[in-house]
Amino acid sequence: MATVAAGSKRGGGRGRKALVAVLDNEANISAGKAAQAADLSASSAQKARRAPSKSGKAAKAAAAASAVVDDVAELQGMLERLRLEKEKAEEMVRERDEVIRKKEEEIETKEKEQGRLQAELRKVQRAKEFKPTVSLPLVKSLLEKEQDGDDTGRKKKGKGKAGPERKKPCPAYVLWMKDQWVEIKKENPEADFKEVSNTLGAKWKALGAEEKQPYEERYRVEKEAYLQVVGQEKREAEAMKLLEEQQMQWTAKELLEQYLKFRQEAEEGDGKKGKRKTSKKDKDPSKPKQPMSAYFVYSQDRRAALVAEKKNVPEIGKITGEEWKNMTEAQKAPYEEVAKKQKEEYQKQMEVYKQKKIEEATSLEKEEEEQKKIMKQEALQLLKKKEKADNIIKKTKEKRQKKKQENADPNRPKKPASSFILFSKEARKQLLEERQGINNSTLNALISVKWKELSGEERQMWNDKAAPAMAAYKKEMEEYTKAHSSSA
Repeated sequence: MATVAAGSKRGGGRGRKALVAVLDNEANISAGKAAQAADLSASSAQKARRAPSKSGKAAKAAAAASAVVDDVAELQGMLERLRLEKEKAEEMVRERDEVIRKKEEEIETKEKEQGRLQAELRKVQRAKEFKPTVSLPLVKSLLEKEQDGDDTGRKKKGKGKAGPERKKPCPAYVLWMKDQWVEIKKENPEADFKEVSNTLGAKWKALGAEEKQPYEERYRVEKEAYLQVVGQEKREAEAMKLLEEQQMQWTAKELLEQYLKFRQEAEEGDGKKGKRKTSKKDKDPSKPKQPMSAYFVYSQDRRAALVAEKKNVPEIGKITGEEWKNMTEAQKAPYEEVAKKQKEEYQKQMEVYKQKKIEEATSLEKEEEEQKKIMKQEALQLLKKKEKADNIIKKTKEKRQKKKQENADPNRPKKPASSFILFSKEARKQLLEERQGINNSTLNALISVKWKELSGEERQMWNDKAAPAMAAYKKEMEEYTKAHSSSA
């Protein structure tokens, strides 16, 4: 029975059926044996009745009958044990079926959860794969290229030496010293740098104003030109920065629109299944194709015959490869000659292609330079508009201020503090004592909140405090208005 149960565990569902069949067969066999024993006991009893009534024979018959009865009882006990074991095995099978059912339900639940997580993962992956088509503003890209060019120039020329960097004009003393240095060295060739510098310094101090004037005038002209150029460059840089900010704002707006559209499409297509095509790098159609090797020339020549024999692609490759290995150098020579000619033709085409690419790059640089000039002009126009708007605002403020000063009359009565102003003065003192180091904006906000939280009686108290000063102000204003109108 233990062996049968183990076999049922290994066999799954089929094992369960086998177990039931085995138990049924054993029960039928036991029942058959019990029936045979009963028949034997019955026949022996009949024989005992039919036999002559002799004492010895009767005793033997009785002993045989009792033995048969014992055998029957034993068989019945065995049958009962088999029945109990069968019931126990069926109970074990039912329990195992219940465990299997629960496991299947658990697996189904896990599969559903896994499907949900995969859907979420696809959504996240779509969000990660957002590839905007917005390019950097042209101003930014041009400035970055210019900066890269400056860095390259610095690396080539040496540390601290930039190519386009503008030098400051030399002072008058330096200009005069350059002219006099050669003469001093001629007079005293063995003099070192310090001696020559000291001699020239003494001579410069001894020079009169008229002798210094040409060098000072030259320095002044060079300085004005330098400042003019530097000022223009500074202005252009400011204008380009302003234009870049404007373009960045446009780019940010366009980028936001693209992202919102992308999210909407991602949410709409969340339920749809399908493989997304991976974007390959675009090849240049004008670039010459790589030449074929001698083996590929041979395989291309041999392909037609093999296709006619209905050979597939892997078979064709295998056959041509083996044939090529077994060929002699003389047999390979014609194909190698064809491959050599193709390679030479490819090299010629590549030279033409490279020259064309160089010309395209040169023309692109010219276009970029032209575009840069146009952008600078646009930036300067934008800067002029901004300066004009700033000047208008400034003049408007000045006019208002001037008008306010003109209308201000020293004899006009001053308006007294309102109830809120009186309250804010008291509240300000209290809050400054309670919260030291509080900033002004937070303080004003707290005062406004406290004023709004006042009850009607408390607010009326502050109104009563402000009322006398306001009544006096109204009287003074009436008198001022009468006097002003009579004088007018």
